[in-house]
Amino acid sequence: MIDSPRPNKPKAVNVGAQRVASIYAQAFLGAAESAGRTDALVDELNGVAELLGEHPQLQAVLASALIAPEEKSQVLDRVFGGQVTGLVLDFLKVVARHGRLEIVQHVAAEVQKMFDELRGRVRVELHTAVPLAEGQAASLEASLRRILGGEPQVEPVVDPALIGGVVLRVGDTVYDGSVARQLAQVREQMINRSVHEIQSRRDRVRHPGGN
Repeated sequence: MIDSPRPNKPKAVNVGAQRVASIYAQAFLGAAESAGRTDALVDELNGVAELLGEHPQLQAVLASALIAPEEKSQVLDRVFGGQVTGLVLDFLKVVARHGRLEIVQHVAAEVQKMFDELRGRVRVELHTAVPLAEGQAASLEASLRRILGGEPQVEPVVDPALIGGVVLRVGDTVYDGSVARQLAQVREQMINRSVHEIQSRRDRVRHPGGN
């Protein structure tokens, strides 16, 4: 399916913190699966991560080493109490007690990644010059489903600089089918052909009549 793009993607994090985020993500996903409400709970955690991304001052307060874990729990109660389920709120408090609230966005990203893998979903970032029509989107999804062997979760990105065509990013792999890329390839081929012709002429001048 084609989703709305998720705002405020987390910035790069060091390897050590990434490992910690993965551990927390596994714990959260296990608890969510046991509760039988994984979809809803993952969405709630993503909502928390997006809110923190939109309010860096709140994120700074929760990440500050100068604020005691008990105070952070109180802040979490005030901000998220009644807005998220007890499981999500308790999870945030556990992360707070361990002084790791600064990586909540990375934890949420890891949870989403693991959950997608668990359900056979594949995240695809789709860059187009203009938004796709409904029929085009459906056709693209069907093609991606056959190619990827999973359920594509397409995040659309409109980029007028593409001129036309599409660019797909699946994980760390980019498939560039844009007109701009095609023009660049044609230009590169023309340059290579011209260089080859010049070199051939030089060879004939230096070695007239040679084989």
